[in-house]
Amino acid sequence: MTSNQVGASARRTRAVTRRDIELFTAISGDRNPVHYDEDLAARSRFGGIVVQGGVTSGLLNALVAEQLPGPGSVFLEVSWRFLAPVRPGDLLTATAVVTAVRDDKPVTTLATSITNQDDVLVLDGAAVVWRDPVVSAATSPTTQEKIA
Repeated sequence: MTSNQVGASARRTRAVTRRDIELFTAISGDRNPVHYDEDLAARSRFGGIVVQGGVTSGLLNALVAEQLPGPGSVFLEVSWRFLAPVRPGDLLTATAVVTAVRDDKPVTTLATSITNQDDVLVLDGAAVVWRDPVVSAATSPTTQEKIA
């Protein structure tokens, strides 16, 4: 099954760390105390330090750009619900499944989700992705074999 067929899927797994929080803060400026202040975060509804949502959803950025649909892909639209907190040390698995493919444009709709090591759904939703045909052609396995 190719990435442009309904039903195609991909997964990507990664452990998140406190360093991810620091790096995301450097990029975004997000210094929310629930990401840094152990005591305050413990008293919050989260019960402890949580990772920024951008770190969590970033795993889907990598999956879409590297695997499904692949290089040259960019998000046109996302609809994500953050359902459970993600903590440093969690092992996240992002999944994308092709639910629709346009015939007139290189646009794909994906069902997206992220679960943690306990199989708890932490993010659920959908994404619409456009894949640049020039980049796609230049990075396809067939093209890469010809280059090598």
